Amino acid sequence: MDTIILKTSENWSATALRIVLGIVIFSHGASSMLGWFGGSGLSATLSALTSYMGLPWIVALAVICIQFFGSLMLLAGMGTRIAALGILGIFIGMITYHVDYGFHMNWYGQKQGEGFEYHVLVLAMCIALIIQGGGAASLDGNLSKRQRL
Repeated sequence: MDTIILKTSENWSATALRIVLGIVIFSHGASSMLGWFGGSGLSATLSALTSYMGLPWIVALAVICIQFFGSLMLLAGMGTRIAALGILGIFIGMITYHVDYGFHMNWYGQKQGEGFEYHVLVLAMCIALIIQGGGAASLDGNLSKRQRL
């Protein structure tokens, strides 16, 4: 099982996907968990996700933890497939909310909400990382090499 989780391709495209996705998701996770980047922090985000979005508190907490810790895992390349799978699950759930607003983002403020085109990009990145692993320069790759020795 460790081999499946840790094994990774040695290409730099997976590394680029992992780093970029990690940075983007980290900004959301840190704003939700710590209140950074203009976010409201853990208690206020939990409250918003449970009252406004109607999520059970345990699911809301899982979403915040996956965004925060999953993004750190992606940046380090440790448990890349697990982190990508968690983020994939979050974004599938987010699409179900945004689907009512159509595909495109609300660039000109003419709609009530945002479309789901951004979410589709994140899903594609997650699927690629689940298939390829963390790529070159990942802790997954280093651990996988050590196990083979």
